Amino acid sequence: MQTDRPLWVPDAETLERSPMAEFIAWCGQRFGRTFSEYDAFHEWSVVERGDFWTGLWVHCGVIGERGETALANGDRMLEARFFPDAKLNFAENLLRGSGNDDALIFRGEDKVRYRLSWDELVGLVSRLQQAFKSQGIGVGDRVAAMMPNLPETIALMLATASVGAIWSSCSPDFGEQGVLDRFGQIGPKLFIACDGYWYNGKRQDVDDKVRAVAKSLGVPTLIVPYAGDSAALASSIEGGIALADFIAGVEAKPLTFERLPFAHPLYILFSSGTTGVPKCIVHSAGGTLLQHLKEHRFHCGLKPGERLFYFTTCGWMMWNWLASGLAVGATLCLYDGSPFHPNGNVLFDYAADERFAVFGTSAKYIDAVRKGGFTPMTTHDLSALRLITSTGSPLSPEGFSFVYNGIKSDVQLASISGGTDIVSCFVLGNPLKPVWRGEIQGPGLGLAVDVWNDDGEPVRGEKGELVCTKAFPSMPVKFWNDPDGAKYRAAYFERFDNVWCHGDFAEWTPHGGIIIHGRSDATLNPGGVRIGTAEIYNQVELMPEVAEALCIGQDWQDDVRVILFVRLTPGVELTDELTQAIKNRIRTGASPRHVPAKVIAVADIPRTKSGKIVELAVRDVVHGRPVKNKEALANPEALDLFAGLDALKS
Repeated sequence: MQTDRPLWVPDAETLERSPMAEFIAWCGQRFGRTFSEYDAFHEWSVVERGDFWTGLWVHCGVIGERGETALANGDRMLEARFFPDAKLNFAENLLRGSGNDDALIFRGEDKVRYRLSWDELVGLVSRLQQAFKSQGIGVGDRVAAMMPNLPETIALMLATASVGAIWSSCSPDFGEQGVLDRFGQIGPKLFIACDGYWYNGKRQDVDDKVRAVAKSLGVPTLIVPYAGDSAALASSIEGGIALADFIAGVEAKPLTFERLPFAHPLYILFSSGTTGVPKCIVHSAGGTLLQHLKEHRFHCGLKPGERLFYFTTCGWMMWNWLASGLAVGATLCLYDGSPFHPNGNVLFDYAADERFAVFGTSAKYIDAVRKGGFTPMTTHDLSALRLITSTGSPLSPEGFSFVYNGIKSDVQLASISGGTDIVSCFVLGNPLKPVWRGEIQGPGLGLAVDVWNDDGEPVRGEKGELVCTKAFPSMPVKFWNDPDGAKYRAAYFERFDNVWCHGDFAEWTPHGGIIIHGRSDATLNPGGVRIGTAEIYNQVELMPEVAEALCIGQDWQDDVRVILFVRLTPGVELTDELTQAIKNRIRTGASPRHVPAKVIAVADIPRTKSGKIVELAVRDVVHGRPVKNKEALANPEALDLFAGLDALKS
């Protein structure tokens, strides 16, 4: 259901003085163009990509040698090269700040709090850089970290990038095999781990896991102190060293930066791995920097000194996105642990205390706050908060309404979507456009985003595949261990020739926005009609009896039938009456085609480490197929609940 009025409209000052408005005016002057409104500017940014990305480089003051060519082979996505003659260093562009103002602020639940000034951050990176060099770590080497979201993790990443090495990370809650499935593929020269971490008020011991991973990787291991005894853990590992000893006697001195080609690898990120060993996705320093500068500076309107927060772990690409906020001079607010410890107000306490300008989180978190009965607008001073971003899964229309009714009435809400594949967003917020209930505001600048049907034709008013029809800077450089590029091509270019197919089921709205209906490989096809799973979740998860839901298509009698699994709130049973109420809610809120053939209660629903439910893994279990990589899941034992259910046999 859409409302006839937007939830938020930009005020006159935003329309005239926001960084986005200033950039549009600046580009008009520099390139001799007149842009009547935002959509015209977006169209120009796609058609004249060389000029657009050059303008962004110059306007944002990117440090490095740009070269004369902005885009080579731009008509062929796999052969396109942005700034092929450029030289830059990612860390150099993030470490411009100096002085005693905060660069990083950290909270680890209610256990640990500290902050680093710009001078302290630069000094720590300098000491780490020197220590890395003394270990022979340099251009092209891989540094792999199993770390909490600490200030030290940001500093270690920046030191890695400063010498031209490649950073890869995961969170310490990954199992031993999950860590090795990732880092074992990339051959790191250094393994970094913590000595424990806090979650839900309890210390989580990682000593045995760290020792096992270190032994398997067979490389020097650096132990960072947080919730244990780093010296003792380091001494129990062959080649282990505690951080204090690693930088002992090293004095901070002016940083040096290895300037390398635009496409030089910066990060190796990993796919979720729920259908096999994770893909190792390599992202470039230049592409990541420009894309994040664009998203932070213009789409989020970030200004120097503003507080930027995202609730994330180091195993999710939103951590990489958050780190880039330093490039615009923002202060990063880091959090590690449960977002509901000691209670559901903890993140809003943090937001009020530190005066967040941008609060980033997941759709699941917003829904959990709503179902928990929290109303931060009545309990917290969020006057500094001007932007809330939501990602991880589609935010329901009711989630949109709750933000305005329960969190803040005059905030811009930006549902964003993209992912690990591009370490950024295809569609996201726009400070110059209204926010409509249930809609992502629109495509990112410079991105030729569209929705295509199965015949490869653009469609309006119907659902289809989210595609990008022209090359963009943050496309992966390659997949690691994919020498001929076959895995890369199969992942994005097998569906449509010379067009990136992202794997999201989407549709345009009459307002020029986008709705994501879920992953297209998880869409349901009863009677040959494609249905997005998010359309069902948007209805059933509104019911107070339902805590969470997961939907799959089960092969049945030469067709596909819709099966809905529900995790009920404590004390609720799935009676015939509740089953019928669920079906009625879906029938009236979505359509009769969306009504499941079966509704089945389960005690838990499996999800990845970043909180995404795993429909494909459940579908495989239901059909008796093996799940190839249970280590990718936060709660793999939940899959056992779906095997051999009698309810699925009739």
